[in-house]
Amino acid sequence: MKKRTLIATALTAITLFSVAPASAQQNAKFITIGTGGITGVYYPLGGAICRFVNQNRKDHGMRCTVESTGGSVFNVNALAAGDIEVGFTQSDVQYQAMKGEGGFKDKSQPKLRALFSLYPELFTLVARQDAKITKFEDIKGKRVNLADPGSGTRATMELLMKEYGIKAADLKLATELKPSEAPSALCDNKIDAYVFIAGHPSANFQEAATTCASNIATVSGPVVDKLVKANSYYTKASVPAKMYKGTDNEQETFGMMATVVVSADLPESNAYAITKAVFDNFEDFKKLHPAMARATKEQALVGNSVPFHPGAAKYFKEKGLMK
Repeated sequence: MKKRTLIATALTAITLFSVAPASAQQNAKFITIGTGGITGVYYPLGGAICRFVNQNRKDHGMRCTVESTGGSVFNVNALAAGDIEVGFTQSDVQYQAMKGEGGFKDKSQPKLRALFSLYPELFTLVARQDAKITKFEDIKGKRVNLADPGSGTRATMELLMKEYGIKAADLKLATELKPSEAPSALCDNKIDAYVFIAGHPSANFQEAATTCASNIATVSGPVVDKLVKANSYYTKASVPAKMYKGTDNEQETFGMMATVVVSADLPESNAYAITKAVFDNFEDFKKLHPAMARATKEQALVGNSVPFHPGAAKYFKEKGLMK
């Protein structure tokens, strides 16, 4: 008798679980956002997105967490592997992933989908003042941090060096430090310069500017003009004068958009909820980091090479931002 009761109880539990509403099962869903180095802009903005998503957890059943990662290329690969659900990436890396170029040669990412763009990111070359690096070409014979492998900065740096005809062998030293490690290495005189792609102002550049005598160098001229003209995801830009100590004049460079991407496998309801969480609170979201100060909702649709996820498209269409 007891045996029959136990079997009946087990069957009842199985039945209840199998017919539980989808919303109840979604309550256990974890969403991880892959960002970048902790001193960059991706990491705090990823945290801000999670804050807004988690505020409405009772509506969509997702719990959002943020993870510091190697950056753009790493995030795209992590999405493909199913290790994260959302990732920050540069617009140029997004394009390369779609086309199977650059770090994605022979391994294109056809399932990559866009949620939205956020702000312009600038290719920034920071140097010790005693290194006498005022323009990109001056890195020859110097100790330069090329950025960590797997980052969008590294991919762009390698492309730019190729366009300038500069090889790693032309440098006195080529290092692969993470963005968070570069400012201290610069000020400890272990390197002469480092590159980092980020929105401005950035705590990373501020650290270098306030810790030692450093400056931001110019990255412009015919080579950059040609690169920008040949690639629609690049645009000319500049670092404002006096934004950082040691850089008194506006410094020309180029940049791309910071974008947030997912896999096509992410359920439409999840993509919709994440997009809604950010843009229903857009004015508050903009206040959480200076890089977002001049961002607009219309800008969210700019710079994406891959298709929009249906969930994100649904939200933007509801708000009249997308046809």
